[in-house]
Amino acid sequence: MSSILEKIAHCVEFGKINQASPYPPDMKGQEGADELTKKAIADGIPPQEILTKALVIGMEKVGVKFRENKVFVPQVLLSAKAMSTAMVHLKPFFSSGAVKRKGKFIIGTVEGDLHDIGKNLVSMMVEGNGFEVIDLGTDVKAEKFVEVVKQNPG
Repeated sequence: MSSILEKIAHCVEFGKINQASPYPPDMKGQEGADELTKKAIADGIPPQEILTKALVIGMEKVGVKFRENKVFVPQVLLSAKAMSTAMVHLKPFFSSGAVKRKGKFIIGTVEGDLHDIGKNLVSMMVEGNGFEVIDLGTDVKAEKFVEVVKQNPG
């Protein structure tokens, strides 16, 4: 794997968002997922490769640590933020059709619930795995889910 992809995966795994981010302390002042993703694109690394060989790898490592109780929700959220920041640079390639999407994924928080941390984490991971995510937000009526599913067949 390319050294820059390994660095991006490391940033996602440890929640290093950008150079300005003071977290994690041992990476203070270093480039984060934001800057490294821009460099990878500039170096001609295909966006799909950045996604699968860096961002997804970093999130998978965090997922394993979370299941083993080695990290907790705040760390997962920082990792998701690092991934999300990197995804901003990849989204234009997915939108343009330069990278093929696996399908569509509709998500939202059901009516009566305003919590969205889990929904946002799932959205980022699903998007990071190559799906177009249609996020309906929070407090969504069942009818809205049905309507959007009908508008976005197969």
